[in-house]
Amino acid sequence: MKTNIRDQFIEKWNKYFPNAELPITFYYGKELNGAEVANTPAGHKCMICDLNKVRRGTSLAFSRDNIGCGGGLRYTGYEEELADDFEFFLSCGKAGLEGERYKKNPEIVKELMEDIPVIPAKDQWLVFKRWDQLNEEDDPDVAVFFVKPDVLSGLFMLANFDFIGQHGVITPFSSGCGASILYPYLEKGRDKPKSVLGMFDPSARPCVENDVLTFSTPVKRLIQMMDNMDESFLITKTWSTMQKRMDK
Repeated sequence: MKTNIRDQFIEKWNKYFPNAELPITFYYGKELNGAEVANTPAGHKCMICDLNKVRRGTSLAFSRDNIGCGGGLRYTGYEEELADDFEFFLSCGKAGLEGERYKKNPEIVKELMEDIPVIPAKDQWLVFKRWDQLNEEDDPDVAVFFVKPDVLSGLFMLANFDFIGQHGVITPFSSGCGASILYPYLEKGRDKPKSVLGMFDPSARPCVENDVLTFSTPVKRLIQMMDNMDESFLITKTWSTMQKRMDK
C-alpha cells in the first residue's frame, strides 16, 4: 500500500472519529511481510479471538495449518467442504452432537449451504495487519473495523453517501469470520462493492467486547469513502455532537 494513502486515512480518521480504533486489514500472499505466524491451537479455537492481537498492533499470518475451526477454514478458503452433519450442528443437533440452534431445522441449513459461497485461498498465508502497520509491500484486500455504535453510525452513513440505492451495507447470516472475511472479500471484485456488518454470531461474540460489532469493507471501497469524508455529513454540526461523545 502506498504510505501516503495509509497516512491520509489515519489523519482523516483521527479528525472525524477521535479516539476510535483503527481498522485491521487482511490479504492473501506468499510472503509473511513481517507478520508472525499465529500459534496453532491445541483444539477448537475461534480465529476472531486471535484477531484481538492484530487490533493491538501485532501482525499475524494464518494458513490451513493454524486455523482451529472448521468454519474458519471454510470461510477463509482453505477448505471447500463443511464438516459432516453440519446441518445438525447449526440447528437442532442429533444423538451425540449438540446443536447450536441458530437455524430451526437441518433442512433449512441444507438449503443455506447450497448458497454459501466459496473463496479459494490463493496463497499460503492470510496476513492480518492493523492499518498503521501497513507498508509498501502490503496490498490489503479488506479493512475490518471493530466498532461501537457511534462509530458504526458514521461508517454506515459514509458507505451509503455515494451509493445509489438503500443497501450500501449488507448483513448476511454468517459466522463471525464469514461476515468479516468471506463476504467482504467477495465484495471486492464487484463493480459496486458493498460493506458488511457483522459479529452477530453468539459463538464468536465472547471474543469481542459486549458493545462492539464489525464493519468490513474492501480497501478500494474504503479509499472512496475516505475521499468523500470532507464533503459529507462528517463536517456538519450534527456529527460534531457525535465527536464530542467520542472525545469523552
